[in-house]
Amino acid sequence: MSSTIKVLLAEDQSMVREALAALLGLEEDIEVVAQVARGDEVVAAAHAHGVDVALLDIEMPGCTGIEAAARLHKELPGVRLVVLTTFGRPGYLRSAMEAGADAFLVKDAPAAQLAEAVRKVLAGERVIDPTLAAAALAEGANPLTDREREVLRAAADGSTNAELARALHLSQGTVRNYLSTAIQKLAARNRTEAVRIAREKGWL
Repeated sequence: MSSTIKVLLAEDQSMVREALAALLGLEEDIEVVAQVARGDEVVAAAHAHGVDVALLDIEMPGCTGIEAAARLHKELPGVRLVVLTTFGRPGYLRSAMEAGADAFLVKDAPAAQLAEAVRKVLAGERVIDPTLAAAALAEGANPLTDREREVLRAAADGSTNAELARALHLSQGTVRNYLSTAIQKLAARNRTEAVRIAREKGWL
């Protein structure tokens, strides 16, 4: 491995991405060698540039940073993964760790802290924002099953049970049962509120 840490930066907001790249570029031992604006471009860029560390925003088109992290972890397990978020949602932290992330930080952390996190994950350490870690412990695990999350996520656009059943290749009764269970678990009044609650907690 070279003495310079090669970094991939994935962030859909160009101003934020360029600012992060400029700040990291000030560090003598860090070089941003690739920048992408979509989650589904992460793996190809990591392959093309032989990166050591990938900094991934969560909210991106194509696929989320957490989904990109999981794909990258599977294809290039040697690449260290740092997930960045604007939203301090406890569920995101759990999902990121399950996807193989080595660090989870909020975007407004000081630049020096981000650079230090890059160095630490390359050395095999795990870096987690302490406030988010405490919130995740207090919140507990995601109560929704994978299938309940899938149905609830699909229902977010207002689709009817019949439309959901066709899209997910399930019976209408099964869709209704999944939605009912999810609504109950989240103590919501309806599917719309259930989607909102699950999103706020980072469980979708």
